[in-house]
Amino acid sequence: MSKPLISKSKITRFLLKLHKFLINRSRIFWLGLSTVVVLIYGIESLKAAFETKYIIQDDARQHIFWMRRFFDTELFPEDLIADYFQSVAPWGYKIFYWLITSLGIDPIFLGKLLPIFLGLISTIYCFGVSLQILPIPAVGFFTSFILNQSLWMEDDLVSATPRAFFYPLFLAFLYYLLRGSLFPILVAIALQAIFYPQTVLLSLSILTIRLFSYHQKRLKFTLIKLNYWLWLGGIITATIILLPYKLAATEFGPIITTTAAKIQPIFNYADSTYGRAFFFHHNPLVFWLTGPRSGILFVGLFSPFAIASLLLPFLLKKEKFPLGKQVSDKVGILVQIFIASVGLFVLAHIFLFQLHFPNRYIYHSMRVMMAIAGGIALIIWLDSYLKEIIYQIENNFTFLQGIYLGCTTLLLVLFSIIPFSTDLTIDNQSYIKGKEKELYEYLLAQPKDKLIASISKESNNIPTFAQRSTLVAQEYSLPYHLGYYSQFSRKAIDLIQAQYTPNPEEVNNFIHNYGVDFWLLDLTAYNPRYVADKQLIRQYDLADSIIYQLEQNMIPALSTTVEICTVLTTKRIALLPTSCITNELIKLSGNNYENPQNR
Repeated sequence: MSKPLISKSKITRFLLKLHKFLINRSRIFWLGLSTVVVLIYGIESLKAAFETKYIIQDDARQHIFWMRRFFDTELFPEDLIADYFQSVAPWGYKIFYWLITSLGIDPIFLGKLLPIFLGLISTIYCFGVSLQILPIPAVGFFTSFILNQSLWMEDDLVSATPRAFFYPLFLAFLYYLLRGSLFPILVAIALQAIFYPQTVLLSLSILTIRLFSYHQKRLKFTLIKLNYWLWLGGIITATIILLPYKLAATEFGPIITTTAAKIQPIFNYADSTYGRAFFFHHNPLVFWLTGPRSGILFVGLFSPFAIASLLLPFLLKKEKFPLGKQVSDKVGILVQIFIASVGLFVLAHIFLFQLHFPNRYIYHSMRVMMAIAGGIALIIWLDSYLKEIIYQIENNFTFLQGIYLGCTTLLLVLFSIIPFSTDLTIDNQSYIKGKEKELYEYLLAQPKDKLIASISKESNNIPTFAQRSTLVAQEYSLPYHLGYYSQFSRKAIDLIQAQYTPNPEEVNNFIHNYGVDFWLLDLTAYNPRYVADKQLIRQYDLADSIIYQLEQNMIPALSTTVEICTVLTTKRIALLPTSCITNELIKLSGNNYENPQNR
């Protein structure tokens, strides 16, 4: 009878060493390994971010493009879109970018570098929070590993927008809260208020919950005096920072009401189409559970190990898992995060749009909570599982137990490796590649005050890649502040109607009234299918009437100038100077039309 390739004693020694490695390895080793995970994800993301000259993260097109005004005050003059996004940006976020760009660093470039540093800070604090709950260094690695898998499979951290700051600032708050450090907690709350104000409500809710204790099935005020000082200090700090901001008049207010939003296509799902600001859904299960802005269960992609968080309450109670006894009472912070998040979710629905989206109080905090709980649960289970396997090998290790061990090992390996796939990371980080290099370079060579009119999808990229103003663009059609959206809508409707009207006078009046210098057209713009599919046109219920005109052979006046006036064309778009358009339309209309510029 042949001997097995690997003896049971060797397997036992290996498992014993593995168990000792997990439980006893130094804190510096596990923290260093945690930062390696960030660097792996971060470097891969940087490679994607710098793949070409014209590439940017999707949300950065809204929140960062206007910051080039810090470089050049002549950019985006009297630009409604730039003014709006500059006004709604938290002032700490603006100051941070201004300070860095004052050193000569382009804000778009900074936005691509920033995520890796935010990821490192988040990892270090996550590591520290975990060790205060279960003081075993490997726990810090597992929790930060799960957190990083979850963060880099979504676009929040890599966006470098205000919400990217949630993770380091909230984890810093949790770390100092568990340590009972008054001043650092207040600093964390102050930073939350100036970078991502919604985080403050979550932190203050947690401090409020900690004013109470639950003992012998009774809820009463806590006897811990520090909790009262923390709550009072947090309230005062948040009020000092947020109240002036809340009371200050905004040129783009007020915020839309629930009643008004429900009747607008842009907020709804209809005809198998999601509106630009989709929120409401006729199916209550979608609305309350899975809606990306309204649902309580929508948490995006997350590490498969995060599912272990559901097991933590059971692992803490079972005698079979001795490591669970070492978990400190500080684990209660996870319950407090959950209660605070759900409470704010409900409040945000009650005061809809006044407290931002309800899901935002679930999405970010649950990803943090699941990472911490999942990492703790994983190490508790692994400790028990390794001991059990070692015992089985030393006694009576059956073939079925061997299969179970092999399948479990394979599953753990797959769960560790799969989230590193670029199909789950880079593809979900929403990087946008500019496809019209010739267009960007042509517009960059034009004077900085030039204004482009277009409903083309390419208009979304013009402010970022060409650094020129666009009258409207689908990316910027956010309907939350009425003062902004009413102006945007008026411009959008006028532009759409001018692009498809058969009346040349209407086109020239539009050009004169808005001071448009270039008109960017998709080459398929006058195809009825294009009109039916164009979200910006459907948004204002204009598609049916325009399609009817086209089908009745009512030739749009602007279309007659394309062949003569185009100064730049590619496979998809054509760029026309309005000076040429105006002259050609005057010829078309004959002596019955007076050039508005001569009035």
